[in-house]
Amino acid sequence: MSLFNFFPERLLRYFPALTSGFIMTLAFPATQWSWLAWGALIPLLLSIRGTSPAQAFGMGLAMGMGHFFSLIYWILPTLRIYGNLPVLLAMPVLILMVFYLALYPAFFCMIISRDCFDTHFSAFLPLKAASLWVALEFTRANIFTGFPWGLTGYSQYLNINLIQMADITGVYGVSFIIVAVNATLAMAWHHRGNEQHPPEIKKSRRIALFTWAALLLPTLGGIMIYGHKSMTATQTAMAHAPKQVVSVIQGNIPQAAKWDDAYKTVTVSTYCELSRSNLSSRPRDLIVWPETALPFYYTWDEESSHGVNQCIRQSNAWFIIGSPAFSLVGEDDFHFFNRAYMLTPRAIVSDFYDKSHLVPFGEYVPFGKYLTFLDKLTSQAGDFSPGSSNAKPLAFKGSRAGVLICFEIIFPELAATVVKNGADLLVTMTNDAWFGRTSAPLQHFSMAVFRAVENRRSVARAANTGISGFIDPRGVITGTTALFEKTTLTRQVPCISSMSFYTTHGDVFAWVCLISALIFACPWKKFYMKRQPPRQPQQSRPPDGQ
Repeated sequence: MSLFNFFPERLLRYFPALTSGFIMTLAFPATQWSWLAWGALIPLLLSIRGTSPAQAFGMGLAMGMGHFFSLIYWILPTLRIYGNLPVLLAMPVLILMVFYLALYPAFFCMIISRDCFDTHFSAFLPLKAASLWVALEFTRANIFTGFPWGLTGYSQYLNINLIQMADITGVYGVSFIIVAVNATLAMAWHHRGNEQHPPEIKKSRRIALFTWAALLLPTLGGIMIYGHKSMTATQTAMAHAPKQVVSVIQGNIPQAAKWDDAYKTVTVSTYCELSRSNLSSRPRDLIVWPETALPFYYTWDEESSHGVNQCIRQSNAWFIIGSPAFSLVGEDDFHFFNRAYMLTPRAIVSDFYDKSHLVPFGEYVPFGKYLTFLDKLTSQAGDFSPGSSNAKPLAFKGSRAGVLICFEIIFPELAATVVKNGADLLVTMTNDAWFGRTSAPLQHFSMAVFRAVENRRSVARAANTGISGFIDPRGVITGTTALFEKTTLTRQVPCISSMSFYTTHGDVFAWVCLISALIFACPWKKFYMKRQPPRQPQQSRPPDGQ
């Protein structure tokens, strides 16, 4: 075989897996063809039929590389433009990140391939595949500080009826049902017209397929009915809940000028003018500025802070303002924080929240003493210390706001913790200017929808360059701003105090999937085959008359 023919033949084996990866990405923002997620994994599952675990691992790796390269491509321009890294350094960072994320579908395929369409075990494929997929997503969300970006369920953030189940299962329940449907459809394709097996095997497989179809269809129907009833119940709770008029301010401060001292006055003036706009026609209870909206240390820089305080007193509203902060530990050890201040209408700091879940290589460099060449990654954001992991809500005018800064909104447990601690409103503040006009801002915003549903809380989001907006406790987006626009958005938001199952019990569903996956990952096939009695060779019967 010639070298020319050798590589295409090998590479073509990975084409279905790569196709699955790209199709899955199309289900996410910004394309938002969410219906594609329900069949995206079919080419991948069919491609691992009859493969060894090593070959299946390669197929899964190909799927993951295709999916995550096309999903988080925006890391490259972010590192290049704002991290000051040349392409030759930024590209390896992206490749390493994508390779790490691709390991999860790779391990999924390696484990599932052992008995993917096996005679005795294919009946369990939808349950096994869905449990294993969720277990790996849950692991990815928690291991190595966690990176739950782009979990499969997030693709359905606009499918409002479906995602109501998240108040019980979290986003993982939506991922589970999507993968179960994919596996059932893959079984149907595999078993169609398969004539090489004996009749009894074909019959058992048809029974398994029809059983799963009979289970999934009522399950999907039940989920949609539950969604409708939950939305009705939540609507009633919203009608009876206390209301607060909240404004989010989008200053649209260019990232290149954000930390320039010469631009500091312009930044403060911009936010103050936007905050005072339309106050006479509609007084506000709470005004929210984005993450690090103040490019200085509030209260320490007295001259700049004076202008902010004057604005607050004129507005006669409570304010949540993002600002860097520091504290002195010992004689010369400074700790820096990414902070959100709660200020009274008299411009008095009543409380504050320090971001607890920092972004590695964005807000701090792990093992920074040894990786000094990466210091430029945090040159604009600063090298921050984490705040308390058991966050308390910030009280204002009879309500309590649970604040999540930047990427914290993508971690379900952080939102659940602050709601469990008494928050009746979720406020997320961010600066997505880093991402430019990529799909990242919309991907980031879409995950906030699930935090609203999981905890049955209104979400107010203030972003420097957008997308700012509001999400009600049903997960309905009630208003958004455009990217790179200087604007404000105001809504009257209900502040529900009751707690959902998910808020109270957390990721019980994900843990059940993790335990189930460990059980399914055991080599039951070998155990089953050992228990079978050996087949006795049939003796030939002599012809009649002998």
